[in-house]
Amino acid sequence: MTGETYQSPLGTRYASRAMQELWGARRRAGLWRRLWLALAEEEKRLGVDIPDDAIAAMRAQLDTADLEAVREYENRFRHDVMAHVHHFGDQAPAARPFIHLGATSAFVTDNAELVLLRESLRALIGRTVATLHALRTFALEHRTVPTVAYTHFQPAQLTTVGKRATLWLQDFMLDAAAMRDAVRDMPFRGCKGTTGTQASYLDLFSGDHEKVRELDRRLAQAFGFETSLGVTGQTYTRKLDSRALDLLSQVAQSAAKMATDVRLLQHEGELLEPVEPEQIGSSAMPYKRNPMRCERICSLARYVIALGENTAYTSATQWLERTLDDSANRRMVLPEAFLGADAVLILAANVAGGLEVRPATTRRNVERVMPFMATERWLMLGVKAGGDRQDLHEVIRRESWAVSDAMEHGSENNLLDRLASHSGFANIDRATLQAELDPATFVGRSPEQVVEFTDGPLADVLDSLEQFTAEQAEITV
Repeated sequence: MTGETYQSPLGTRYASRAMQELWGARRRAGLWRRLWLALAEEEKRLGVDIPDDAIAAMRAQLDTADLEAVREYENRFRHDVMAHVHHFGDQAPAARPFIHLGATSAFVTDNAELVLLRESLRALIGRTVATLHALRTFALEHRTVPTVAYTHFQPAQLTTVGKRATLWLQDFMLDAAAMRDAVRDMPFRGCKGTTGTQASYLDLFSGDHEKVRELDRRLAQAFGFETSLGVTGQTYTRKLDSRALDLLSQVAQSAAKMATDVRLLQHEGELLEPVEPEQIGSSAMPYKRNPMRCERICSLARYVIALGENTAYTSATQWLERTLDDSANRRMVLPEAFLGADAVLILAANVAGGLEVRPATTRRNVERVMPFMATERWLMLGVKAGGDRQDLHEVIRRESWAVSDAMEHGSENNLLDRLASHSGFANIDRATLQAELDPATFVGRSPEQVVEFTDGPLADVLDSLEQFTAEQAEITV
């Protein structure tokens, strides 16, 4: 990296090398050549006179593309696919007359992109599973630790640290299952011709419709797809791109939700993201430990979410059988979206695997609000002791507000003392009121919910994802 020209930070700072290579020019060139080879092989099997040495020549040159030579051709032809066709022909001269036979550019561009979408989603599923495992361990470990639950970021009731983590777990679980289903259901474009009518293939097979259908079926199977689209224009419907980026947006939303919660809790001093030993939080304030990873997750997630709108517009604005105003846009949006989602999930797994709970601070924050949490139970005790429910409610309201005001000026929460000395609670001894301040009795079924969720829905999805991964491992392109 010379630093003389702009390079995407997704490539230089954030996304994995594996995802970058997946969307790189060399991988794309290899896919195009494999598509041309498969097309020629299946055409030959169905009766087209293509010599064996042409097939062998293609197979020998699948991964030898000289990208600089391709660029030189493209500078002359102003057409990327034809640049690759000519360079492939240079390297495999026996195959030159048969490369791209019957096909239009979208045969290689669109089919290759569907392969890339599938492979990229599979990679993201793997990263999501890593996040799920890390969060599952964290949730179970902290399933009984009481903490303040918030609505409107105001103390509401108590939950547990582990139960809160299941909220993040569930979001990522839904994302992983949705990506799994999308990969399984993803169709191939197949052999559809210039405007989707398959006219060129019908001519190639002398009007034999069954051979055209069979060619389409065989090519989908050759690349590990269960089906090909029943109809297309020149390209596959751009709704498939939009659906894929909807999935990435969902992943980004889940990660940003978790990261935002961690940022809030790090401010409260209860939960901290992982930190490196020599990490610097601020050039001016050496004491700071900023939630920089979670902030980066939120930053990158916002970018990924916004890209989803882009593919929606592309899908909505395609003209008739084909328009080229999608091309330049998709060259940027599809790779960037997947690199962005990859970066988000790398960080999410890292944060989930290194979360640090501060038990003393968490306990102090609980103790600070516990008397307010207990007021409903104290109200019931007062009524049982013969008090008037409405009068006691007013006493508690008035004293609670007074305590809140006093706490603003540094006082401790002395609501218990105030109520114990009030005439409305004279028939209840202090020990009885004190007994209602045990945080463990205020968390409801939180510990049980953590176990039930992780052993139930989460375990089912993780098992299905493990089986899915094994199935997908058998598909190689």
